[in-house]
Amino acid sequence: MRRSTVWVMAATCGLVVANNYYNQPLLVDFAHTFQVSERQAGVVAALTQFGYALGMLVFLPLGDMLERRRLISVMLLAATAALVSTALSPMMGWLMASGFAVGFTSIVPQLLTPFAAQLAEPQERGSVVGIVMGGLLAGILLSRTISGLVGAHLGWRTMYWIAAGIMIVLVLVLAKLLPKNKPSFNGSYGDLMASLLHLIRTQPVLRETSLVAALQFAAFSAFWTTLAFQVYSLPGHYGSDVAGMFGIVGVVGASAAPYAGKFSDRKSPRLAVMLSSIAFVIAYVVFGMLGSAIWGLALGVILLDLGMQSGHVSNMTRNFSLKSEAMSRINTVYMVTRFLGGALGSVAGNYAWSLWRWTGVCAVGLLLSLLAIVVQLYFGRRYATNAGSMQAKAAGK
Repeated sequence: MRRSTVWVMAATCGLVVANNYYNQPLLVDFAHTFQVSERQAGVVAALTQFGYALGMLVFLPLGDMLERRRLISVMLLAATAALVSTALSPMMGWLMASGFAVGFTSIVPQLLTPFAAQLAEPQERGSVVGIVMGGLLAGILLSRTISGLVGAHLGWRTMYWIAAGIMIVLVLVLAKLLPKNKPSFNGSYGDLMASLLHLIRTQPVLRETSLVAALQFAAFSAFWTTLAFQVYSLPGHYGSDVAGMFGIVGVVGASAAPYAGKFSDRKSPRLAVMLSSIAFVIAYVVFGMLGSAIWGLALGVILLDLGMQSGHVSNMTRNFSLKSEAMSRINTVYMVTRFLGGALGSVAGNYAWSLWRWTGVCAVGLLLSLLAIVVQLYFGRRYATNAGSMQAKAAGK
């Protein structure tokens, strides 16, 4: 697989997934524009995550059933319409609905990731997934920086007009660059969706990676949904531009993506996920102890994003080694579960902020991070028990 194609896929993932995160540094601006509370403004971020989860459930399985390049073009055009609707929002209810639509349509990165894994040679799959995922997380983080700066100087609506223009450019570029693929599923859409349940029942690794990813992303989202409120509450009353600058800090953690992929190829992806969960725990300890200072928040962001990206890449590497003919459906189960966790984390973080401010957010994030470790330990024990049973049966024959 040509490296230039991998990097274009990575850039596309970053540019499209950014649609879902432009709103997070802008939540205070939303509240001021429409004269609503911070808690009401925070609902936009949660609805975008819920929309993303539902969009993946509806559309991602089609990656095994339809020609991917055409499906990607259609979804990019739909995302363009949702972004334009957001820019035109005349009231808070419209903005909430448009936020949901942005998430529902911006699922192209999750079509590209299994596409890249399928095109890659087995010995380079972890590295390729790491590069593509690195682009995705860089988009998540830098989107906050860009939207924060644009929102502070040009207004939040301008950010969504710019994003809509980017989607049109990507339609033209990807239509020429991406190769055609032959669908691997020949049944009906109903059969396709029913096969998701079969994968959940028969693939314990998929169950583990999905649950761990959901808990990690919930902890990740609880922080980023409330960061704008936290920096505004500090003595400097910092705005969206400062909140967005933390995205640049997070790129330090995101840079671990290719290395996490290589570690997964050479060592153990499961060990990499466990180390990532430990990084989450340490990050929230730092947030709790040093979160009243900008530099303390920055240190925690580096650790949080390091854990997020290394865990995600390693989980994806494990998933894509399961069934090559069902990559889009495996990715559907994994990503829908993951983003449901992210949406619930946004809700929990927003609610904790409204009641207990930063202390509550840190408590929620720490609890979710510890639960991710518990899930991994539980599945590890199950694998050991099953392996011991198989060895006992083999010895008795």
